[in-house]
Amino acid sequence: MIPELGHFALLLAFCLSGTIAWYGLAGAHIGRRSWMLGTINMVFAQTLLVAAAFAALAWGFVTDDFSIAYVANNSNSLLPAPYKLSAIWGAHEGSFLLWVLIMCLWMSAVALRCHALPLGMHARVLGVLGLLNLGFLAFLLFTSNPFDRLIPLTPLDGSDLNPLLQDFGLIVHPPVLYAGYVGFSVAFAFAVAALIGGNVDSAWARWSRTWTNVAWAFLTVGIALGSWWAYYELGWGGWWFWDPVENASFMPWLAGTALIHSLAATEKRGTFKNWTLLLALLAFSLSLIGAFIVRSGVLTSVHAFAVDPLRGMFILAFLGVVVGGSLTLYAIRASAIDSPVRYTIVSRETALLVNNLLLVVAMAMVLLGTLYPLAYEALSGGDKISIGPPWFNRFFVPLMLGLGAFLGLAPLLNWKRTGLATLLGSIKWMFPTALALGLGLPLLLRGELSSGVVIAVFGGVWIIGGHLLDLPKRLKPGIARVPLAYWGMWCAHVGFAVTLMGVALTHDLSAEKDLRMVPGQSVTLEGVVFTFERTRQVAGPNYIADEGRFEVLEGNRRYALNPQKRIYRASGSRMTEAAIDAGFLRDIYVSLGEPLEDGAWAVRVHVKPFVRWIWFGALLMGF
Repeated sequence: MIPELGHFALLLAFCLSGTIAWYGLAGAHIGRRSWMLGTINMVFAQTLLVAAAFAALAWGFVTDDFSIAYVANNSNSLLPAPYKLSAIWGAHEGSFLLWVLIMCLWMSAVALRCHALPLGMHARVLGVLGLLNLGFLAFLLFTSNPFDRLIPLTPLDGSDLNPLLQDFGLIVHPPVLYAGYVGFSVAFAFAVAALIGGNVDSAWARWSRTWTNVAWAFLTVGIALGSWWAYYELGWGGWWFWDPVENASFMPWLAGTALIHSLAATEKRGTFKNWTLLLALLAFSLSLIGAFIVRSGVLTSVHAFAVDPLRGMFILAFLGVVVGGSLTLYAIRASAIDSPVRYTIVSRETALLVNNLLLVVAMAMVLLGTLYPLAYEALSGGDKISIGPPWFNRFFVPLMLGLGAFLGLAPLLNWKRTGLATLLGSIKWMFPTALALGLGLPLLLRGELSSGVVIAVFGGVWIIGGHLLDLPKRLKPGIARVPLAYWGMWCAHVGFAVTLMGVALTHDLSAEKDLRMVPGQSVTLEGVVFTFERTRQVAGPNYIADEGRFEVLEGNRRYALNPQKRIYRASGSRMTEAAIDAGFLRDIYVSLGEPLEDGAWAVRVHVKPFVRWIWFGALLMGF
């Protein structure tokens, strides 16, 4: 009975979404105040209905109700309780229910802020969000119903959750990532509402900017969590592989990064209005493209949902309506919007414009590299090609280094114009300091120069140096007088510098060995001695594992690492669980592969300097 109530709640929410769209858009068009105010209560009711449906599905997992097909396919009576809850979004149907729930929460947040907006704008924004959610709920109900029953052929037990997903990463990564994905729908709705109303000004940018910043922060942290999860869970020590599903979240992040900078220029100076609107449409459109890539079945990935083509066609049609409709509206309305603001070439506006261009070109390059193999396979009748990390790095790295060069200058530039002599006087010590540290750090760490490390450290110090030079000027009136927006910019840019250095240092200085080892054997890597002592069998709540014990000698410090090779009872799947000694300056990483003859094991050992800087920098950006 509870699953049917959950399904019925989704049907009611679907009807309410259509009503919200009509009352919001039509009410604003004809100026009917009661209709516009009515959308607010409808949004809250819709959120309660979707939350009830989500709770109904959660109840099915907690009570092991294997008559629900989704529960039977993604749970098991032996599955630990925390993973039963996270299994709700462990596959397609439940994860999309989470998507819709987060969409409703964003709509409720916008509804709660009704006093901060003119009523007409507020109603249009809620109306556009209602239209979007109408499409999402239609997709959920008609192609991806999580409450389908297996009656009368109810299995005695479930199939089990994918062992890769039985991890803390599944608990935190998808909700945070979706909060970012879906959050860009608010920026999209503000842009569409502004185009309909014909009112694009500094106030509009100020209203939109807060929501966009929050969505961008969630997406930044969500991507970082996914990278960290892949690093420790997949057992190969990598943190990014330019996988199409990784790219699906990275493309809206790049567009969103350009958007938050463009919104700043529109709010402060009233410039880049058309460009800002286009970026708002683009950021959410790329989120929908990411959903198509992940959920259409056009690719198979560790973290994609390979589903039937009907769902892919639905998403593609929805994508065509949303993207095509919004771009058509933009084409009709944008010509009436002007930005008559003048500025010189040495100014903050110019830096923001270059920043935007670099980010959009990087996004286009990632989009091309992601979609081209899929298009080639479709047009060639099944032939496959692969575009891997070398291709992406060849184009992406120079663009990010160029971005870093402008980030170092950004806080030193004034709006409208900056004296060239003043700028050169401010940075006269930045270049030699950054160059000295860029050359000195590789020599200190390795005793040899590495071009990648030199360039990345130079870039990181250049960015941080520019912000440190600007700090005394900002603090002069008193720390309480410094706006939070400035600290946000400061943290985000310094976080980017930290991530930039972490990526390069990890890439160039990491060392690894793939070995055949027997108990009692030792190996040395980068001065760290690994001794394979023994293996033993251990049992977990729903698996058995061969657990290795490695004694590690690092300088004067001695400790043990215990990687595992697990077999999950329900599915028989084998999984590698790496053992990591984490540190701010380096990680020591050991993973146990397959058993070999004569008691030997395949073993992989890593020394990964500064890998934590990648995620620390991303957390700074999100903060």
